Amino acid sequence: MNVKKTILASLLVCMLPVAGFAKDLQIGVSMALFDDNFLTIVRTEMQKELQKDNVKTQIEDAKGDVSQQLQQVQNFIGQGVDAIIVNPVDTNAVKPIMDQASKAGVPLIFVNRRPSAALTGKMAYVGSDSELAGRLQMEALAKDMNFKGNVAILMGDLANESTRERTKGVKAVIAKYPGLKVVQAQTAKFMRNDAVDVVSNWLTAGDDIQAIASNNDEMAIGALQALGKNANHILIAGVDGTPDALQMIKNGKMVATVFQDAKGQGEGAVKTAISLANGEQVQKVVDIPYQLITKDNMAKFISLNQK
Repeated sequence: MNVKKTILASLLVCMLPVAGFAKDLQIGVSMALFDDNFLTIVRTEMQKELQKDNVKTQIEDAKGDVSQQLQQVQNFIGQGVDAIIVNPVDTNAVKPIMDQASKAGVPLIFVNRRPSAALTGKMAYVGSDSELAGRLQMEALAKDMNFKGNVAILMGDLANESTRERTKGVKAVIAKYPGLKVVQAQTAKFMRNDAVDVVSNWLTAGDDIQAIASNNDEMAIGALQALGKNANHILIAGVDGTPDALQMIKNGKMVATVFQDAKGQGEGAVKTAISLANGEQVQKVVDIPYQLITKDNMAKFISLNQK
C-alpha cells in the first residue's frame, strides 16, 4: 500500500511541471488611442498575431490619457499577465509605466512610439526611425519644388517622439537647400479635422506656401480638404502609407507618403513580447524600416494593403 502511495505521489510531482509549461500566455495591450487610423491597423495586426499564436489578450484604449494608461498597466500586472505591450500616450511620460513593470518583473514592449527614457531589463521597442520618415518625405517634396520655395509643417501631437523626430528630419533637409524655407510649423495633433482648421487659418492669413510636410497622412488629407480646389497649387506629403493616402497619390493630389509598416510593427511587438515572456533574449530596438511611396512605386503598396 505504501509503495502504491509513493508511486502515485511521484507521478503527481512529475506531472506538475508539465501543467506549468502548458499554461497559456497572457498579454495585456494598452493603445494610446483607438480613434486613429494608423494605430487601428497596428492594433488589428497585433490581434491577428495574438490569435495565431493562441495568446490570451486584453486590449485597452487609453483614450489619449496618460493616467488612464498607467492604470491599465497596473491592472494588467494585477491580473498576472506574462507581458505588456504599450503604445504610449506621451513618450515623455513612460517612466512610471517602466517602474511598475520592472518592479513586478513583467516584460514591457513599446510599439510604434519610442519612449524617451532608456530601456532597461526586460524591455524593448518595436517601431521605426521617425527622423528618417521626415527626411524621406521632405526630399521628395524638395525635388518636386525644384529645391526652392516656402514649406509649412503640420506637426503631430507635441507630446510624441515621432512628432519631434519627423519634424527634425524635415527641417534637416530644408537646411541643406538654400532655396527652401520654413514659414509655418503648427500642431494639428495627428488629426484630420484639426489639420483642416490649421491650414484654413494659414490660407486666411494669406501665408505664401508652396509645400506642406505633414507628420502623418491624416493631417495631410485634412490639408487637402482645406485647400479644396486650390489643392494643386500646394504640394503635400504625409507619413504612414494609409489606404486613403495611397488613393490621394493615385489621384495626383499628394506627392508622397512614407510607408510605415503597421503589419511589421504589430507582428513584431507580439513576437517580441512572446520571446521575453518565455525568458528569451531580444534586441532592445527592433527596427521596422520606412519606405518612400510616390506615384512611381505606389502599386506595390496598394497590393500590400489589400492582403
